Amino acid sequence: MEEFIGMDDFDKVEAQYAPMISALIRKMHIYRDHELYRQVGKVALWQAWLRFDGDKGDFTPFAFRTVHGALLDELSREDRYAKLFMLSDGGDFDELEMPIYDDKLPEWVQEIPLKEKEWKLLKELFVEDKAIRQLAELYGISVAGMKKKRARLLEKIKESEAFLNRD
Repeated sequence: MEEFIGMDDFDKVEAQYAPMISALIRKMHIYRDHELYRQVGKVALWQAWLRFDGDKGDFTPFAFRTVHGALLDELSREDRYAKLFMLSDGGDFDELEMPIYDDKLPEWVQEIPLKEKEWKLLKELFVEDKAIRQLAELYGISVAGMKKKRARLLEKIKESEAFLNRD
């Protein structure tokens, strides 16, 4: 087993593994925001340092996997963010692509006896096209809880006279 620097001196660990973080950044073809990714790598190294169990193997491969995974996670996060806030081709900030919602549900839906909260959820789900995860956060419940709410609402709609007699 390799000799591991004492757990009380992370600065030495950081200095020793800084070249590995830089090498990973180059290997992953990260060409911008180097300081951000170095910081992500240092945080991941610190987390690996805290979680390391010497009985399970050497620190270097564990640190490598941890830092590599954290860098991949950050790249994914950046990609999702970029897709959400990307401008249309040649566009300006005034011309952001925003979905256009039809503020109407089918007329037969108006005949269903729903509570005010159920109407709100129905519009958020099918008019505003909000994601289950987004609604779960908004309502302060779990994703499973929001899925259950949606299922109950759809069941109530399916059992209604208006649904059965729709054109």
